[in-house]
Amino acid sequence: MTPLPHDISPFHRSLTVPSKNLPFPCGRTRRSVLADTALSFTGLAMGAMLHRDGIVRANDRRVGQPSGDPPETPIIDGRAQHRPKAKSVIWLFMGGGVSQVESFDPKPALMKYAGLTIEESPVADQVLKSPFYRKNVRDFAGGPRKLMAKIYPMQIGYRPRGESGVEVTDWWPHVGSMIDDIAVVRSCWCTDNDHAAQYEMHTGHHIFDGYHPSVGSWAHYGLGSLNENLPSFVAIGDPPGVCCGGKGAQNGAYLGPEHNAVHLKFDANNPLPYASPGPEVFQEEQAAEFELLRELNSLSAAKYPEDSAVRARMKSYELAYRMQTSIPEVFKISGETASTADLYGLNNPVTKPFGESCLLARRLVERGVRFVQLYHGGGGGGSWDAHSNLKDNHGKLSPQVDQPIAALLRDLKQRGLLDETIVVWATEFGRTPGEEGTKGRDHHPYGFSCWLAGGGLKGGLAHGATDEIGFHAAEQRHYVTDIHATVLTQLGLNPRSLEVPGHKRLEIEFGKPIREIMA
Repeated sequence: MTPLPHDISPFHRSLTVPSKNLPFPCGRTRRSVLADTALSFTGLAMGAMLHRDGIVRANDRRVGQPSGDPPETPIIDGRAQHRPKAKSVIWLFMGGGVSQVESFDPKPALMKYAGLTIEESPVADQVLKSPFYRKNVRDFAGGPRKLMAKIYPMQIGYRPRGESGVEVTDWWPHVGSMIDDIAVVRSCWCTDNDHAAQYEMHTGHHIFDGYHPSVGSWAHYGLGSLNENLPSFVAIGDPPGVCCGGKGAQNGAYLGPEHNAVHLKFDANNPLPYASPGPEVFQEEQAAEFELLRELNSLSAAKYPEDSAVRARMKSYELAYRMQTSIPEVFKISGETASTADLYGLNNPVTKPFGESCLLARRLVERGVRFVQLYHGGGGGGSWDAHSNLKDNHGKLSPQVDQPIAALLRDLKQRGLLDETIVVWATEFGRTPGEEGTKGRDHHPYGFSCWLAGGGLKGGLAHGATDEIGFHAAEQRHYVTDIHATVLTQLGLNPRSLEVPGHKRLEIEFGKPIREIMA
C-alpha cells in the first residue's frame, strides 16, 4: 500500500483504500466502505464519522483479525477493555447531604459524649490534631465553616442487620434488610464544604476547576450503548441546582454533548418533553423530515469533520426519532404485577414518587440502558440539607426512599439482574457530629458513607471507618473518584485509559478501584 502523506485529513485517511483484502487503516473493511458509497458521499461521511465515534458494523473487523484471531491493534469500538462484571449502573443520589451517623455509620459515642464540646471530650486529639483536619477542604464561600463543637447525640436508633450484622439505623429498615447484598464504604471524603460537592461527587472535581465529564459520561464514552433505540445515559429527577453544578453533574463537558445524559420525566403521557411532534404529524411525514435533516447534517459533517456539535446533533435527531416509540413503552408500568407495585410502594403516597423512579430504572437497565442517574431531593442545595431539626428532616425523607431502594435491589436480584447491575447510593457529603443551630448538623466533607451493591461486588460488609464520633475518614480513606474507578472497572474499563488529548487528568481524578469490596 502506498504510504499516506502526513498532511492528509483524518476524514480522507479513513477513506483511503488499501490493497488486497485487508482492513482499512482505521479498522474498517472494503465492504463497509462500499456499502456507504452506495448511499452517496453523505453515506461515506456518515460512516467515517460514526466509526471514529466507535460505532461499527458487524462485518467491520479489527486489524489482524481476518478470521476471528485475537486483535493485534484494537480500535475504539465501545467494547470492554477487560472482562466486565457488570453491564449497567443505577446511581442513586440523595441531594443535600445525608447524615452518615444517622444512616450507615451509627456512632454510639455521640450518645456518650453528648453535650460536651469536642475540645472537652476524649476525642479532641483524634479530631483537632488529625492530619486531615482542614487539609483538603477548599472553602466554597471563601472561608472555613465553623467547627460545630458541641457534640450532638444520634437522633435515631440502630441495630445489626442481616446475617452479616452490619449496623444500620432505624431510618433505613428496608435497605437494612438487604445489607447482605451491600458493601458500605464508610470512609469517603471530598474537598468542597458546600453543596457544589454534588458536582464533585459526580465528576471528581471541585466546582472551582470548571466543568469536567461526569462518571456517567465516562461510562458512555468508553462503552456506548446496548440498545440503539434508547439513550445509553439517562437522568431521572431534579438535578443539582445551578449553585451546585447544575446539569454539569450529568454532562460530558469536553467529551462532547453526545455524552450528556438524556433527562427523562416520569410522566406516562409525556415522558420525553419536547421530543414528540404532536398527534397531528404522521409518522411517515416525520420520517421523511428526519431523513432530510440527516442528509443536510451529513453534508455539514463532511465539510467540518471535527465539529463535535454536528456529530451530537445528528445522533440526537436520530435517537430522538427512535425514542418516540421506545420510551413510552418503558413508561408503561401499568403492565407490572400487583405484587411488584406493592414491593415498590406504588400504592403509598409517601413512597410512590421515588418508587416509580426506581421501577423505571429497573425497566431501563432491563432494556439495555447503560447508566441511569436517579436523583432524590434535587434542586437548590438539596432537600436532605438539615441545618436544623435533623430528626424531622431525615425522619420525613428516609421513608420516601427506603422501601423503593430496597425494592429495586430485591427486584433486580429476583430477576437475575443484580449480578450484572451495579447500584450505587451516594450523597455529596455527610453531616457534622456537632450540633448546628436548633437540633441540626452542618455540611461535613471530612468523612461520610456511600454504598454499592451487585455487579460483581461483595455484600454484607462495611469497608473503611471514620473515627469514634464519625468526624474524619480514618481507615482506608477513599476520595470520591475511588467510587467512580470501582464502577468503571466492574464495567470492564480501565479508568486510567479514560483520557483524551488536550485534557490531561491528574492522578486523583482517575481514582483507585476499591479492591476490598470486589468479589
